[in-house]
Amino acid sequence: MKARFGVRRGTALVAALLVAVIALILPGSAAARTDDGRAHSDHWGVIARKTIGSPVAELRNGPFGPFGATGTAARPPYGRGSLGIEVLGATQTVTPTVVEKVDFGNEVDFFGKQLLGLRRIGFHVFQTGENVGYGGSTPNMPNIRFEIDPNVTGSDDYSTLVWVPAASPVTNGWSPFLDATRTGYWYLTGGETTCTQAAQCTFAQLRASFTNVNAKPTVYTVAVGKGRDFMWTGAVDGLRLNDYVYDFERDGVKVLRAK
Repeated sequence: MKARFGVRRGTALVAALLVAVIALILPGSAAARTDDGRAHSDHWGVIARKTIGSPVAELRNGPFGPFGATGTAARPPYGRGSLGIEVLGATQTVTPTVVEKVDFGNEVDFFGKQLLGLRRIGFHVFQTGENVGYGGSTPNMPNIRFEIDPNVTGSDDYSTLVWVPAASPVTNGWSPFLDATRTGYWYLTGGETTCTQAAQCTFAQLRASFTNVNAKPTVYTVAVGKGRDFMWTGAVDGLRLNDYVYDFERDGVKVLRAK
């Protein structure tokens, strides 16, 4: 006897089992379908409890440019939109009263996933010359952040894992894919492992810092964020987590299979 859509009942049960197994591994997400057939998630937005001041993290069209620019650096890498981010912070001439912070993320779809299942991660950034100037000699870039349970003996079951990218190779335009497994550095808050803000790690060293203490960290949330450090106005698109790309569009976050 056949189930709906012409699929045999036994085949349907096997497929359901495979979906359940895949869902145990990062990233996996609960996704619906848009009118154009692409998956999307309703669970992305500003994480209010992780936000300081009055920053902006808004799904938008573009940026396209700057004026006169052509080619891949002149438009978002996926679709027509991106995540626009604006935070108030220090510059070379201004020290504000409030240094802002914002996390735009997902508190639902990744909860309980195995962090060490993460093998490919990164994004594209629209960086400006002004942002470079605000940071001075320090690369002034947005971050990828994971709230996690480190599952390290004696820890308080909470830490924030942060990727800090190296400087973008493109200014006043869209960068190529910035691979967090090969560039920039990682650190954990709370001192649960040897990978800390004072002792920054490569991606390989980060993984080893967990396996060396037999820890199996799990994820609470995933976010793209900025602050608290320097003023920054720009955009992010194409957040990649393993085999999925999260395409930030004005009408929502679309989930694409990575090519």
